[in-house]
Amino acid sequence: MTAVPDLPILAADDSMLSRKFGREVANYFSGSPLNRVSFLRSDHAFLNAAFAHPSTSFLLLDNYSPLAKDTANLAYVGKDDVLPLTGPEPFKKTEAEQIKSFNSAVTQPIILFLGLDEKKKGFEYREYRGNPYFAIDVTPKGSIEEKAKSVIEAVKSKQGVSFIPGGRLLTLNAPEAAIYAQARALLDWNARSPFCGGCGERTMSVNAGTKRVCPPTDLAGVSEGGEPKQRADCPTRHGVSNLSFPRTDPTVIMAIVSSDGTKLLLGRGKRYPPGWYSTLAGFLEPGESIEEAVRRETWEESGVHVGRVVIHSSQPWPYPANLMIGAIGQATPDGETINLGNDPELEDAKWYTFDEVREAMGGSAVAFGEPVPDGEKGKLRIPPQTAIANRLMAAVIEGYLGASPKI
Repeated sequence: MTAVPDLPILAADDSMLSRKFGREVANYFSGSPLNRVSFLRSDHAFLNAAFAHPSTSFLLLDNYSPLAKDTANLAYVGKDDVLPLTGPEPFKKTEAEQIKSFNSAVTQPIILFLGLDEKKKGFEYREYRGNPYFAIDVTPKGSIEEKAKSVIEAVKSKQGVSFIPGGRLLTLNAPEAAIYAQARALLDWNARSPFCGGCGERTMSVNAGTKRVCPPTDLAGVSEGGEPKQRADCPTRHGVSNLSFPRTDPTVIMAIVSSDGTKLLLGRGKRYPPGWYSTLAGFLEPGESIEEAVRRETWEESGVHVGRVVIHSSQPWPYPANLMIGAIGQATPDGETINLGNDPELEDAKWYTFDEVREAMGGSAVAFGEPVPDGEKGKLRIPPQTAIANRLMAAVIEGYLGASPKI
């Protein structure tokens, strides 16, 4: 049975917007406790100092599985634990020097700078204070395979930690889930982007793991001390488009309310566990607004026509790089008939009363793929609170569409 972690909730305030729309919602995988200070990722003096500081925490991921104490708490290691893989000064060279010494035959470990925990004041750099956090990909591969294996075996020998397996990790406490989401998404992007989209040559990671560049030269096959080989001209080296950035795929996910405001439209995918229904969802297409995507996807999947659409909240979803944009829409009075004949994506779709959804929310929290407890089979099952689908349903049945919510 999956435990439901506490969700991050921003502090209440008395601002005009909060009085009008209620407290801001921070969904699971958001609400990171770290200040990313993204402008310092190119400052190698900062990165070197942060990497070497005794207060720094390193999160290790082996094939995207994080090192953890248990399913709710990540485990962090210190600098000495990662030195066999990273060396003592991985940011000693400037970015320009790293690009000049690029060797496509040598695998470099991906080292991500995640940010500073400003609640802890052990590290200082100019006016910035807070304990640094890094994430390192220790997946054994290429020329670093043996070094990565040695790091993995050394940390696994420590009592009480292990790499948590599983395709979708939804059991971490909320702040660490956000840290893991940032690390996983960036490591996945680096792993999926080894080649340049302009010329097909190998790229290299820069900016503390958040950008990739196509170097103009390569030391692969060059004798020690020799001049690097010039690579073919590449369109990414001209103008301002000389870097590759992490991708984020926007996806709409929507709670659709009946025209009379008493029922919710839920759909069932073909691979869902028994009894599972959820809100509808789909990818945004180029040249399409969020509101248009909600209406299009709802009609394509269920045949239901949607009128007014309101954006509720969003959720980063690092599997691998989605941003779930949560919306609430209302069906038109003459558009509520369900028709699954347009897009065969759904196995079924139904209108459920608020009471039926409320009862499902009171059931046991069962994550995707887990068995349904005895005595609850045959009942409506919905995603757990870690999913934005659940939060959208809760918002509707708790009165989001009624009078202005209170803080």
